[in-house]
Amino acid sequence: MKSFKLIAAAALVIFLSACGHNTVIEGNLRDGAGKEVIVKLLDVNRFQVLDTLKVGKDGSFRYSLDVAEGEPEFVYLFYGDRRIASLLLKNGDKVKVLTDTLGVYSVEGSEESVKLQQVERDYGKFQQEMERILDDELSPDPSLSRCYVNYYRDRLKYVVGNCHSLTVVPVLFQQVNPSFPVFSRSTDGIVMKSICDSLKTLYPQSRYVKALEKEAARRMDEMSLENKLRAAEEVGYMDIELPSMNGKNVKLSESLGKVTLLYFWASTVEQKMFNLDTLLPLYEEFHQNGFEIYAVSFDSDKTAWARAVCNQNLPWVNVCDTRGALSPYIDTYGIGALPMMWMLDGDVIDPGFKAGSRDDIRHYLRGKF
Repeated sequence: MKSFKLIAAAALVIFLSACGHNTVIEGNLRDGAGKEVIVKLLDVNRFQVLDTLKVGKDGSFRYSLDVAEGEPEFVYLFYGDRRIASLLLKNGDKVKVLTDTLGVYSVEGSEESVKLQQVERDYGKFQQEMERILDDELSPDPSLSRCYVNYYRDRLKYVVGNCHSLTVVPVLFQQVNPSFPVFSRSTDGIVMKSICDSLKTLYPQSRYVKALEKEAARRMDEMSLENKLRAAEEVGYMDIELPSMNGKNVKLSESLGKVTLLYFWASTVEQKMFNLDTLLPLYEEFHQNGFEIYAVSFDSDKTAWARAVCNQNLPWVNVCDTRGALSPYIDTYGIGALPMMWMLDGDVIDPGFKAGSRDDIRHYLRGKF
């Protein structure tokens, strides 16, 4: 009988072990006795609530979950609506989290979670700096440009140096604001594809890698379409007629110079920086020779567009299409992302024009004047 009990006990241990979860979070919420911690899983672009944990009298809480081999998961701890810890968990991780209700936390037992914490700290500092510059009316727009460019270069260095870490996925999806991704350049599709290819060697089934692969393919398609359009033979333009700052409609056909830049944009931070850093110096240099800019904004908020034009003292032709993404000019001019531009040499679109830096556009204009 005694032998039978020992065998039964051993079988029970084996059964419980087999049914147990393979990844464990042991946490402590400072001054959190009796409060609740919500555990959420990032399901690509939305949070899925996994559980709500009651915090013990000593502030402790514990949660275990199954993480498939080769499919790490982004798991977040919340106190109410406030995120108090961010974790990137692999199969078999045993992590310890010390946090408080304000989200000041430390984590041990997961190298990827430590990296993720630093990624979020860097992103938070960047956002704070951008907000500080925007709130300071005395700060010139070039300060915004420098802040963004420095952060972009730093993040590019990070994703290339950590191409086998899933922490690069949220970095590649970071935003300056809802309409302006940090990785917003047309060539960033190449970066995304390269990083995705590296991640797939380790995590081919990861939902996050699949989401990145989908975005990379979209970016590559946009770049391919843009290249095809620019390689096409010269074609006449489709006329545009939209309201200007004074409410009166202005036609593109009535605004042509010897050379005209047809510029599609919206009043996001990046595109406002482009106005002052790139377009304005070129306009001042070549306008007297016959260079004109016809700038079409797709801002649905006409007030925001008008404010940007006035604050930046933009001297060229400015019109606004408040239909935004529903504008028929989106399809007419093959606009996949903003900003986008075409160069009209007289009254035909020049397929040889390659939009790029201020120096690239200046080189083109010097060849025309």
